[in-house]
Amino acid sequence: MNKTGKRNFQLPINGSNIVLLFAIIGVTIIFTSINKNLFSYQNLINILIAASLTGLVAIGHTYLIIAGLNDLSSGSLAAFSGVMAALFVSNLGMNFWLALFLTIIIAAIIGVFNTWMVCGIKLDPFIATLVTQAILRGFAYILNNGKAVPVSNETFITLGKARFLTIPLTVWILIIGYIVFGFILAKTKFGRSVYAIGGNKIAARLAGLSPKKIILTCYMMMGALCAIGGIILAARMNSGQPSACVNLEFDSITGVILGGVSFSGGVGNMGGTILGVLLIQAFNTGLTMVGVQSFWQYVARGALLLIALAIDYLRKRNREKRLIADSMKNL
Repeated sequence: MNKTGKRNFQLPINGSNIVLLFAIIGVTIIFTSINKNLFSYQNLINILIAASLTGLVAIGHTYLIIAGLNDLSSGSLAAFSGVMAALFVSNLGMNFWLALFLTIIIAAIIGVFNTWMVCGIKLDPFIATLVTQAILRGFAYILNNGKAVPVSNETFITLGKARFLTIPLTVWILIIGYIVFGFILAKTKFGRSVYAIGGNKIAARLAGLSPKKIILTCYMMMGALCAIGGIILAARMNSGQPSACVNLEFDSITGVILGGVSFSGGVGNMGGTILGVLLIQAFNTGLTMVGVQSFWQYVARGALLLIALAIDYLRKRNREKRLIADSMKNL
């Protein structure tokens, strides 16, 4: 924070993020030494395309985790949104933009449901969103009897294939998302409120903030971002797939924690999340390209999450030590 109490926009240039940059470079070098095709322009573009879905969801997770919350339903919501948008366009003949709007609205309403479980009946966010995860995955299958919904609408398909300056439109959407939501988090009253309730919800309430309203906004935002990500994936696959996005929330949360967002809330920035997502996507892509079997990939990704949580613990302990040291100096 600066002297006026406003949080500066933090670009990925601090110590932790420099370490992440070197980690990304290290992962790239290791996997490229095994498979020379990894470090190519086309493959880097493919990594960015694959990161577009995880990256959008990670934006929502950044807000939620900083606020001391979480969401395990994001993968199911993205799959549900892709199927629903495909049904609107293919089965009902709806205009694509109207289908997009309605899907985002429905996903945001699901965010309201998550807020009600967390704030209304006081369920732990993990349990509440685990409920939503199961329900939405079930509905994703129910909507078309467990079958994929093919998409033939040209506008819908173009969303997944269009390019601008040789870079896919989906990547541009991700870049714009990080700029907009990064600015909101760092430069607005709402962003400062997210940090406040994550740091100390009781103190934030006493300061005149409404934690419930902030939580509602974060979950609705998460719902909208999952819907956009799910629709983008459906456009890339030319169909709404009810089985898509399994473990999406796992990769998203891992990327966010690797990026320096504290699992206990109140700490983090969007610049770190960008690098964390790129690291997890480079890691996943590398494992696939060097021929690691899928069940060993689960083990490796679980180990990466464990490393991220261990690093988060060490960061938290160091922050507490610094706070104690500073308080002792003021005595």
